[in-house]
Formats: sequence, C-alpha cells, structure tokens
Amino acid sequence: MTMNKENMLWMYSMMSTIRRFEEQARRETDAGKLRSIHSSVGQEAVPTGISAHLRDDDFVLGNHRSHHHCIAKGVDLNEMMAELFGKSTGTNNGKGGTMHIADINKGMLGANGVVGSNIPVATGVALSAKVRGTDQVSVVFFGDGASSQGVLHESMNLASIWKLPVLFVCENNRYAESTPFEFTVAGGSVSNRAAGYDIPGVTVDGQSALEVFEVAGEAVGRARRGEGPTLIEAQTYRYGGHFAADNPLAYRSEEEQKYYMDRDCIIQLGAHLIEHGFAGEEDLQKLDEEALAAVAESVRFADASPFPEPEDLLTDVYNNYP
Repeated sequence: MTMNKENMLWMYSMMSTIRRFEEQARRETDAGKLRSIHSSVGQEAVPTGISAHLRDDDFVLGNHRSHHHCIAKGVDLNEMMAELFGKSTGTNNGKGGTMHIADINKGMLGANGVVGSNIPVATGVALSAKVRGTDQVSVVFFGDGASSQGVLHESMNLASIWKLPVLFVCENNRYAESTPFEFTVAGGSVSNRAAGYDIPGVTVDGQSALEVFEVAGEAVGRARRGEGPTLIEAQTYRYGGHFAADNPLAYRSEEEQKYYMDRDCIIQLGAHLIEHGFAGEEDLQKLDEEALAAVAESVRFADASPFPEPEDLLTDVYNNYP
C-alpha cells in the first residue's frame, strides 16, 4: 500500500477518533461511571500507521493500554464504550472491561492486562497462519516495560527460526508505569535486540503517522511474503499517567511533557495535509466533528444498554458447572 491522500485522511480521522474516545472515557471515569482506565492519548499514530496495512483477517493482540489498538483495527465504538460501562451489549458482553476488549470478527484477538502475555499468543497465531498456508499477518503491541520479559526473546527466537509472519511492536512511551526507560533497558534501545535473532529491528518516530506507515508497510509486506518477523520500536509518549489517577509529574518534568506534546501526532499529520494541499482546515474540522459525534453516540448507546443478567455469570465459560 502506498501513501496517498485517501490513506492520510483515513489516518487523521482514525487518530482523531481514538483521541476523542479516550478523552471521553476519562470523563466517564471521573464521573464514576466506569473504573480506572489506561489511556493511550499521545500514542495514536502507532497502531494507526500499522493498521493502515492490515486486513480484517489479519490479527492484532494488545496489552493493558489497548483502546487505540482496538479502534485502529476497526472494533465498533458503541460496543467498546458499552464494554467499558460493563453493559451486555459490549464487545465481551460486559465481562471483559477496559483491559480485555476483543472482537474476533475484526481480527482483534484481545487486550490483556498481564505484561507481555500476548507476545507468545501472537507468535502462535502467526504459526497458525503459516501452517494453514495463508498470507495473514499477526501483530502484537507491548510497552518498553514488557521488552525485557523473557517471553519476548523466546518468541522472537522461534519466529525467526520458523520465519513466522508476525510484527513485534514495542510502543516505547518511555515509562514502565513510573520507571524511566533508561533505568530498565540495556543497550539504549529495544530494536537493537533484533540482531541477536537475525531479524530486522527498526526504531521509528512513533509521533509521526507517516513514518510509522512507511516502516509498517515494509514489515507487513515482508511478513506476507514469508520472509519472517520484524521488531519495531516506536518511540512515543503517553500524555497522562499510567492510569487515570496517576500523576505523571511525580516522576517526569513539565518540560519533557511539553516537548512531546508540541510534536503531537494529530497536529503533525494535519499540518502535513494542509501544507501539501491534501486537505484544508475546514476538511480536518469536519473529520474532528465526525469523530466527536461518533464518540457521543457511543456514550448514548452504552448508557441505554442493559447490564448483564445475574444468570449471565454462567455463560461464556468453558465449563458450566451444575
């Protein structure tokens, strides 16, 4: 897939939708309508640039901070908001919540609150695609806090040996909860670890949707051709704390926050679209308004939806005990 006006407008719309959804989810949290969330505000460009190359039958697996992964992969906003509210119309019938959203029909195989746990799952999914002889691609997102988990290294080793169609995507937002990246990752980067497994390792500006799009295109194409995995380190930034009640200024400076917020991914892409004549300010405003309307509708849908019935506790389980 090549970069063109249509793709760039889709990415702008997608990032705007993610931003508005996350902002509204925070407001609903503050209002006491749902429990604390892990917001992805600031990190929208990473799954957007990658998902631009994915099909519905490709697979994505996320982590505890995964609303943006779900939205970029096409999961329905109404069902997502209903899931956050614990309603029966949610993606998981109100039983999963913010950290366990999944939609198999969209290839979103699920978020997971256990650090690094979806990495081997994504590797297994890629093995399944290879065994079945398809050209499907598996993508797993994880943070810099998960990059030193042994399971990542085991998975990269097997994926390299078997040339599996999987993208290992580290969203390096610089903090594992409150611990700075420099305190936990030896060697100065995550991507340089790929050399030990004879696979490409790429560091990309995760604040630039255009750069992520370019790097992802090469990695997805490589996977589809049967040439094996890629490790992508997207250097990004979460604007808020680790979770809703966390104060990030307890462990980072206002100057650092300003530096990254001044390079906001949505503002950057919007400026590029206007500068190169792909869109005018009124076009981008319309996309923003459409995103706000879609999110407002998701709240109306969630508010109007019923909670699960007590007997629903016995459904959606592997065994129904008498």
